[in-house]
Parts: sequence; C-alpha cells; structure tokens
Amino acid sequence: MKIISFSHQKKSRWGVVNGGVVLPLNSSQYPTLLSALQAEKLQGIAASANNATSIPLDQVEFLPVIPEPGKIFCVGHNYEEHRVETGRDPTRFPLLFMRVGESQAGHQQPILMPAESTQLDYEGEIAVVIGKAGRRIAEADAWNYVAGYSAYNDGSVRDWQKHTLQFTAGKNFTGTGAFGPWMVTRDEIADGEELTLETRLNGQVMQRTTTAAMIFSIPVLIEYISTFTSLQPGDVIVTGTPGGVGAKRVPPVWMKPGDKVEVEVGKVGVLVNSIAADATRF
Repeated sequence: MKIISFSHQKKSRWGVVNGGVVLPLNSSQYPTLLSALQAEKLQGIAASANNATSIPLDQVEFLPVIPEPGKIFCVGHNYEEHRVETGRDPTRFPLLFMRVGESQAGHQQPILMPAESTQLDYEGEIAVVIGKAGRRIAEADAWNYVAGYSAYNDGSVRDWQKHTLQFTAGKNFTGTGAFGPWMVTRDEIADGEELTLETRLNGQVMQRTTTAAMIFSIPVLIEYISTFTSLQPGDVIVTGTPGGVGAKRVPPVWMKPGDKVEVEVGKVGVLVNSIAADATRF
C-alpha cells in the first residue's frame, strides 16, 4: 500500500493512495498515520479503505509522511562515494544527527531557502519508517520493525552546517527538508531488496546509486540506533545520501528559488519540491 498524510479542506487527514485518488482513513480513534502506527493497527485500518469516499489526489495538499515524528535519525556519509568527496575518514560506526519535524515539507510543497544563506544543498535519501517499538533490536530481527519506506530530501544549509563540528543548525532550518510523497508498506518490497536512488535538479541527474552501496545497511542502522535508545512506531531513519552533492561540485551547485528538485526511490516513487525564499517573521 501507499499511505499518505495530507490536508483537505483545511483538515489534516491520512489515507491510502489508489491510482489518482486517496481513500481517507481518519477516525476519532486513529486521526493520524502516526496514531495508527503507535497502536500497531495500520494493516487492519487500511483494510477498511475500500469503504471510504475517495478524494482526487490533485485536490489534496501533501504533508510530510509523518508530520511530527517522535524522532528523526539521519545518517551521515553512509555511501563510500559521499564519504570520499567530503574527505571524511572511514568509521566503524554510523555518523548520526537529528532533524526536527518543523524542518520537513511535504511532496509538492516548497523547500524554503533561508534568508540567512545562499548555500542550500540537496541530499536525496531513502527513509525508513519504524512500525513497532523495540530496544536492543538484533540485526537479524530488524526488518520486523519496519513499517515502510519513503523518499527524503535531507536539505542542508551548508554554511550553517559548517559553523561547528555539529550538524544541527544546518540541518534544521524550517522547511528545508522534504519527506514523501507517501510511505510504501514493507510488504510491497522484499526485505533487503536492492533499491535505486536518484536525485535530479531542474531535470539534471545529480546523484544516482543503489542501496547495495550503503556502508551500513538498514538492519545494521536499526540495531545500532536501538542500542542507545528505544525505537518507537513512527520514528524515521533517513539512511544517507550518495556522492554528487552540490557543495562538492566544481563550482558548487546551490539550489535557488524557482528550482525544482526530485528524489526518486525505486519501487517507492518520486518526491518533488520547488525551492522558494523564506523570509518568515513572527
């Protein structure tokens, strides 16, 4: 199944995508995809989609797949080509940092270029959504904790990322990342199946790889992360970007207002976003 979070008539909802329509699954008990995952009721609730009144996809506003995850873990330098282009030393353990929910945009929504920077970079990635709670999960059992997969653009404000050795500031400007268009449930993709990942900027291919090139596989990441913290339903692991980021091109390639960026994950779909200037003040 393809499952989305969306807004329709100014109301946040979620549902199953079926061709060009979405079948809403909201209920008072499970008003969000996150609440259904937390109750471990996703499959049962989704089975009721056939009885739902459909809404054309072109009439909804896509939200991030999980708009407010409890935790978003991002993996740095998880493809050898990217590790080499950044000049980072090899490591025995995954490099991790966190994003906050506010830093995400949905499919077809603008990624926001901060007024404080001109160095907004793309990072196409594969996102894993956790389906059930676990702590100290063994690598051999890890697939059983996966709810599904999505595309992710881990947009990076590079000059702010370089302010210190920590990535937090450059990875968490409001609306600089994107998550979508939907979650494809685990049963649609064989455990460990090789998936393609491609990023395009204004139609030009900037990144292309497959999951076979990951340094740390999805089960290894789940085992490692769940060792130091509990993984909860709806938590997200963003598994790393391949080589070809804009910052390491000569000359550098930065995204700018009016650009269109696409992240395509095989068997999942294409996450599409425009770039827009953000000068929001409250």
